This record gives sequence, structure tokens and C-alpha cells, in this order.
Amino acid sequence: MAAAHWLNSLGYLSLSLLCLLATTLQVTSECDRTFVSRGGFSNGTYHASELLNPSNHSRQCLYTFLAAPGQRVLVDFRTFDLRGKPPDGAAVGELPACMHEYMDIYSEMVSLEAGELVNSAFGGRFCGPIPPRRRVSLHRAVALAFFTDLTYTPPTLFAGTYRFINASEYEVGTPIPNTLCSFVIEASKRKTGLLLSPTYPGVYPKDVVCNYQFKGQPGQRIRLEFRDFDLFFGGPHCPFDWVRVYDGPDNSSAIIGTYCGQQRNLVLYSSDERLLVTFYTLPRSANTQNRGFKGIFEFSESFVKLDFISKHDAEHIRGSECDQKILSKKESTGFVYHPNYPFPYIPKVVCRYFIYGMQDSQNLERVRLQFQNFSISKIIPKGESPKADSACPDGYLKVYLRGQEATDSYDKHDAELCGEQEGGLTPYPPPLLSDGPRLVMVFSSGDYQGRGFKAKYTFETEYRVPGTAAPDGECAFTYRSEAKKRGEFNSPRYPSNYPSRTNCTYTLVATPNEQVTVVFDHFKVRADSWNATAGLYGGATCMEDWVEAWWTGREGSRVPLGRWCGPATPGPLQSPRGALGLLIALHTDYESVASGFKARYVFEPAKSIFGDCGGNVSGSSWGAVTSPRYPLPYEPPSRGAASRVCNWFITARPGRRLLINFDHFAVEGHLTERGCPAAVLRLWYESPGPPLELCGEKAPADRWQYLSTSNSIRLSFIIADKSVGAGGWRAVWTEVTVGGTGESCPAACGGACLPDRAACSGLQHCAGQSTAKPDYCESASPSGGPGSAAWWVAGCAGGGVATLAACWRRRRRAPRRPPPPPRPPPRPLAARLAAPPDTV
Repeated sequence: MAAAHWLNSLGYLSLSLLCLLATTLQVTSECDRTFVSRGGFSNGTYHASELLNPSNHSRQCLYTFLAAPGQRVLVDFRTFDLRGKPPDGAAVGELPACMHEYMDIYSEMVSLEAGELVNSAFGGRFCGPIPPRRRVSLHRAVALAFFTDLTYTPPTLFAGTYRFINASEYEVGTPIPNTLCSFVIEASKRKTGLLLSPTYPGVYPKDVVCNYQFKGQPGQRIRLEFRDFDLFFGGPHCPFDWVRVYDGPDNSSAIIGTYCGQQRNLVLYSSDERLLVTFYTLPRSANTQNRGFKGIFEFSESFVKLDFISKHDAEHIRGSECDQKILSKKESTGFVYHPNYPFPYIPKVVCRYFIYGMQDSQNLERVRLQFQNFSISKIIPKGESPKADSACPDGYLKVYLRGQEATDSYDKHDAELCGEQEGGLTPYPPPLLSDGPRLVMVFSSGDYQGRGFKAKYTFETEYRVPGTAAPDGECAFTYRSEAKKRGEFNSPRYPSNYPSRTNCTYTLVATPNEQVTVVFDHFKVRADSWNATAGLYGGATCMEDWVEAWWTGREGSRVPLGRWCGPATPGPLQSPRGALGLLIALHTDYESVASGFKARYVFEPAKSIFGDCGGNVSGSSWGAVTSPRYPLPYEPPSRGAASRVCNWFITARPGRRLLINFDHFAVEGHLTERGCPAAVLRLWYESPGPPLELCGEKAPADRWQYLSTSNSIRLSFIIADKSVGAGGWRAVWTEVTVGGTGESCPAACGGACLPDRAACSGLQHCAGQSTAKPDYCESASPSGGPGSAAWWVAGCAGGGVATLAACWRRRRRAPRRPPPPPRPPPRPLAARLAAPPDTV
């Protein structure tokens, strides 16, 4: 299909050219028209001839325009309505486009000789209601070939105007020999002038290369402003037709830019006295309707000297008069100045300063700007009224702190500065800090001179963490109750990934009569070797990146609460009564990273050491502790409260230990898959050691049983405000001894000896043990309560020494039970059992 289409196109083109050739060989038609310049700059009109063609013969009319030497011809179309319905694209000359009535255009002919017509570039075929764009001859001639085989042609079918114009304006400099449109433009001959594409404002020709070489005097720079720019746009990289500007004498120089499509306000400056502009168009058959470009150039010594940029740690942006770019070298510092520093600035100059900090997977910086000198005129220019929306009537320095330049939003500045400091201790302007890695300044000097400015810039690491940052730039943030009662904090750069090789601390400081609660709403910290045993976190499982937390005492003491990583979100944290607050730390290593965490904090009036419920438990051999409302589901805290907390302190007699067994457990969360973000039960059963963190649901066959390393245990149940409730839990605790064997340990469980008659309590003291009471429990008084030991001592004392010995032998002959499976391995981290000494 493509080949057939191309052959068909060539057929129509050949037919048209043959018709034109016949015309030039004096085979004339009665409708041909010729318009010849007599040397003056005349103009006129043309229109279609009225034709009667009852037999539908093919008729062709040739309209020829011939300029005098030193002239060109410009042809405009005013009306155009050739009959037919061309397919899409016909208006731009795609072939075949028009079958019965059309116009072919030739505007690049050197002469009207027969051979020249055949070799001349084809300018497109047109029909339908859309007129062709204006044409300017590349040399002296333009030909319009009108074809029709319809019965009648009215004179209103098409009409237009023509003008013979001076060709000298297209000679923008000294022509380069053997080239069509290349010139050398020298400042010694012309300091300012026009720069035009070869047939502007007509459609530009195809298959041309034009070079414009600008040569100025030493110390000069060249300004090039395009007032009109319209080239075929083939994509952002300009693969077809383009204008390319080189910052130097030839095409080996640095490129300022390559341009195509439509450009507005395109103004370019050379860095020194030399510049090269190249205009290139493809040799293609498809017709384009773009007009090219019109610009003005100027050589001058008064443009800004660039040494105020090159002498300092900045880079001139090629193509601009005085724009500069400053890139961070990792927390580096430097200075920016006005043009012509240290002398007064030059009037009517606009310079932009792009100060960019680092922003990549490992770095994020912000820019701090501190002025050391500042003086910009506030005089209102003569003949002008004050600007109602601006405090700076003449020159100004506009500062952009939020990256507005990325969207060309230069009207949305964050500060507009002018004037100067008039005494006082407060610096003017005040220090400025960017919101992100970019700070941009635009300096406009106005009509009046001033002393200008000097400012110091500093690139600081930006963590994007709310809170009071450490003054030395470390990743350390403080949250004080006096400043704010509730708020948020997060890992660096959240929700983006945190950087590697980072250590951050978050210190939450309460007043003496307050407590602080922290709830994590998002948590994902890298843990390549994540294989946590349920509830056991710390150095054994978190070895890459992790989050740690401590209670902090008012004398500098700390009590560890745990280490978390992977997807296991920490449970809600609350500082105990009397503590200073909480300390949370993030550590990342040298490897890959994750999204980190986001948390909320709330400072609230201090509760009792037992919280909203709980209490002290002692003086018994066993008992049970349950979640609030058990066996009903526990409830979230009251509206407006950050959490609901219950603390139990269970104490055994000296020399004894405590065995705790959870016979039922259902708390929101999952220990290894998502952690305990809404509710958590913390169990301090090892000393030293941080607490065990429990949530999720215990299956009936699971064994959740723990033996303390001292005679006390602490249970802390914290329910966050985002809790929805669950079934709750019950924990059976038992005072036990460790080390007995044989007859001295009639009832053993996990290496510990249970009290005599514990089986008669109806509680599950040992995981997996039946709660059915043995037969001997029916023949004796109930035991296990607070009076059981007193009953046993009183009975033995009433019978004397012999009775006491008998009682002792009977007690030792209690039946032995098989030991339960061993408890989980002990925690590896060292810490004290309960709160700091100054918190309980």
C-alpha cells in the first residue's frame, strides 16, 4: 500500500510538472497570468479566471510572479475555496490529496527556464477551504499552478495579493561563498540588526543548512532575541527541523540550546564575543507550513561581565546574561553577589540564582541564606506611580523557597526584598530557609543603582521531620510538652525511603505531672534476616536497621522498652508516672532501605502508677490477672484520650519466683506480620531484660508460659485510641520454687515446683495442664488462697512435734506430675525489670 501510494503521488507530481513544462515551452493557456516587477516596490492582486468547461476537460492555469534583481516576491492568499473534500492532511499538501481541483505551489525557483521548473522544489498541493500560508520566493520567482476538470470555475474561487520586496534584509551579514544562506556578521560592520530565516515570513524551504557566524570585539558579548519563532515540531529533542546555538565560533563549541516548534521570549547571550547559529531543515517531500524565525542581534560591552560568577563557587548558565547555578558539594557553603560586585550594580539587569542542594536516594538537603550586605534602591522611577501590589517600586530581589521555578511560577515568590537596614540589631533581610533542596533568587536592578548585596548560603541536611531540630544539623529532634501537647514525627524523608548510614533520635520531654504516649501509624524498617520468635525482638532479630525506645528518668537513667524492625510495628508506648519522657532512636546501616515509620505523640496529665486499672498483687500463692471487662471484650480509651493503660505489679515471697501462664489471649495485631500498633501487653518477667511484647491470638494448643528470674513481674496493658477491641486475655500467676527435685518437688512445671494443692485451685497453673481437681481436694479444706498456709501451720502446731513430723511427711508424699515443655529462650538485652527508681 505504501509503495502504491508513493507511486501514485509521483504520478500526480510528474503530471503537474509536465503541464508546467508545456507552459514554459510556449504551450500557453488563455487563463495564464504573469506578474513582473519593473524595478519598483509595487504590489497588486490576483484571482481565479472564469472558466467554462462543459466537457470536463483538464484545464490548467499558471500564475507566475517574477521579481526584479535585488528583489523577492511575497504572495498572500486572501480567499481560497477549491472544491473537493481532501482527506486529513490535505491542507498541508499530503499526496495524493485533491483529485479534481487543486493548486500546486513553487517558491524556490531560481528562474522560469524549463529545466529549472522540473528541478525546482515542490512547495505543496492544496485544495479545500483552508488557504495556504504566505510564500516568499527563495530567489526571484513564485509559480502557482491551478488545475481543474470541473465544468465551471468562478473568479471568486481564490484570490490574493502580491508584493515585490527588497531582498537585502535577508543578507544579514557578509555571504559565505558557495552557500545559499550562510553569513558572517561582524561587530565592526554592524553592531545591531535583524536575523531572518531565508524566506521569512513565508513558509521556510526544505533541505537547507544556514550558518550565521557572529564575530564581536574583545570584551563584547552578543545578545540574540527571537521576536518570532515557528519551526516544525517533531518532538522535544527536535529530530527534524531546528535552530541550534553554539557558545563559540563553530559547531565544536558548547551548545547553548537546540530549538524547534514555537518559542516565546527566547533571548540568548554569548559568553564572549563569538556565537554561531545554525538553521537546519530536512530534505523531505511532506509539506510544512511554518514560517521560520525573526530575531534581532546586538554586540555590546555593557552586558554583565561574568567574572563575578567565575571567581566564586558558581557556574554561569550558558545562554543567559548573568544567570548562575550553584550545586551542593555535601553540606558545603559559599557566597552569592550582585552583578559587578564589589562595585554598585548595573541598572536594568535581571539575574537569576539557582542554588540546589543534594537530592538522591542517600541525600536530601535544604538551603539556608544569610545576608551580610544588602542595599537595593526603593526610589520610584520618574513618571511612574507606586505599584499597589509591591513594596519595591524599582529594583528588587525575589526569593523562591518551594521550587516554584520548576513550573515557571515566578509570580509566586516567598519574599520580595529591597531597601536597606536602618539601624537596630535585627539583620535585614532576615535569614531564609528553603522548603526542600532548592532556593532560587531573581535580582532585578531597576533604573537606579545601589550597593547591591552579599549573602552566604549553607547546604544543610534536610530530614523532613517535624519538631525542634538540633542546632548542629544532626538528626536529633526534641518534642516538649510546653511547646506542643500533641503532634507527629517520622523517619527521615517519610513517606519516601529513609537514607542509609543514619542515626536519628526523638526525645519527648513531659512536665513532672505529665506522661507522654506514642502510637505508631506506619512502620516498615528493613530486616533482611527477619525471623522473629513471637514477641521476642532485639539484637538477635534486628541486625540491619531498627527502632529502639527507652523510658528516660530525670537523672539521666534509661530503661529499655525494646528494639523493633521488619513489619512488626511497636505497640503503643507510654512513659510511667514521674519519668522524664521517652527516647526513640532509628538506626540504619549501609545497605538498602525502607519507608520507615510515622508516629503520633500526646502529652496528658499523669495517672497513678497503676494507670486506669491494675494494682499491686502479693501475699498469695497464686491468682489470675485479666484484661478489663474480661471475659467481655476490652474497650478502646474514652474519646479524646490517647490510650488506656493498666499496670499490675505481682510480687512473690523472697527466694521464690513467679510462673505466669496465659490460658486465653486475643489482642489486636499479629506478632510477626504487623506487630501490635493498636494494643499491646508488655510482660517484664526477666531481670535484667526489656519486656516481652504480646498481641495477636493464642491458639488453644499454644503454650504461652513464662518463668520470672526474680520474685516480681510487671504486666502493662496499653490500648491505643485507634483500637477496635478484641476478646482480651487472662494470665494465671503462681508462686514457685526452682531447684527442688524428687520428693521435695511433688508438682513440677517447666523446671519449677508448684505449691502444694495448686491443682485444687481450678486454675491452669501450667500450660497444657488440666483444670480438673484431683480427688484429694474434696477431703480437705480449700487451699491456694491466702489462708491455706496458715491452716497448714496451725494444724501441724496443734499436734506437737510428732504431729508436725507426720504432716511434713504427708506433704512430701504429694504425687509428682510430668514437667511441661521448656519456656522460650531468655531475652538477650540487658535492662532493669521495672521503671527507673525515680518513676515508681
